[in-house]
Amino acid sequence: MLLCLAVIATGIGLRQIDRLHFARHRPRTADAARLIALQRAHANNWTPTALLAGQWLQITGWWMLAAHGPAAAAAAAVGVAVQFRHLQEVSHFAVHGVLARTARANLLLAELFAHLPLGLGPVVLRRKRHVRDHHPHATETGVDPNLDELRRAGLHPGIGRLRLAVALVHPLTARGIRSTLAGLAAGLRHSPAHGGRTAAVAAVLACSYLAGGWAGLVWGMLVPRLLLYPQLAWMSLLVEHTWFDAEHRTGSPAWVEAGRCLRLYRRSRVLSHLAAATWLPCGDLYHYAHSAHPGVRWNYLPALERHLGEPHFTPAGLLLGPGSVARRHFTALQAATPASTPRPAAAT
Repeated sequence: MLLCLAVIATGIGLRQIDRLHFARHRPRTADAARLIALQRAHANNWTPTALLAGQWLQITGWWMLAAHGPAAAAAAAVGVAVQFRHLQEVSHFAVHGVLARTARANLLLAELFAHLPLGLGPVVLRRKRHVRDHHPHATETGVDPNLDELRRAGLHPGIGRLRLAVALVHPLTARGIRSTLAGLAAGLRHSPAHGGRTAAVAAVLACSYLAGGWAGLVWGMLVPRLLLYPQLAWMSLLVEHTWFDAEHRTGSPAWVEAGRCLRLYRRSRVLSHLAAATWLPCGDLYHYAHSAHPGVRWNYLPALERHLGEPHFTPAGLLLGPGSVARRHFTALQAATPASTPRPAAAT
């Protein structure tokens, strides 16, 4: 047990190298131009490598811990799912070209440490879907692939409370699990090198078994990858934008994104820190600042948000209360009709 915890702690320590490197000379608040200049001055390829290696060292520790009884196995399932979620967000910044110093390093690190071991499709396809299709067209029906994904999960105008509740846990439903498996299958065969992608996933499964036996394989790999990590990622998607009642504006990036972004837990430091450590890591809590300036690395998003201010809706929670994200989406969908078209808001 102590060895498992030591491995996890070592992984956490290794990850801090990148955080401390980019914390140097970081202002409390600044505009995007100043922050981008600072991040370029600190850009390198070795601290991101240490960060990603630390993530997998933590995962290995959780695999080892899974063999120490039911409670440890349950903790391992959650711990690994959180690390998979972190890998998703770190690789997301590689897709934007700001994880490492060079384009080649961004592509290589995202593939080797996230896409290949997690059975995701090629990074270049994710870049097209996310950078070219989502960012310029966020919340636009028929254009934004993320909004289309929410629609396919059952979030339609006129939705009832029961269907909304089911949609909020879509990855844990039979339909959602089938979607996750279909996505895995597509990711494994979506390139001429699909044999290599399958071999990478098989190698990770084998490592989880070697580290923690059947408990490591089942609770340290299969349950997190097929159930818990998809649910964490889904929760993140739900709170990124005012998906169903966005204000379609023209003007500066900050003005446009303020009309279609959310900022969760703006007034609760405890909940903010908890979300940032688990299901909204690596700047995902600051999605408004990221949407307004996608070229800023996650280390600098808090400073950028202080400069930009808040988007127009800052909910206190995801599920509960009149000011929650779930209530907002429900109200918007109840008021919407399939043919309704939002009117553009004037710039200020």
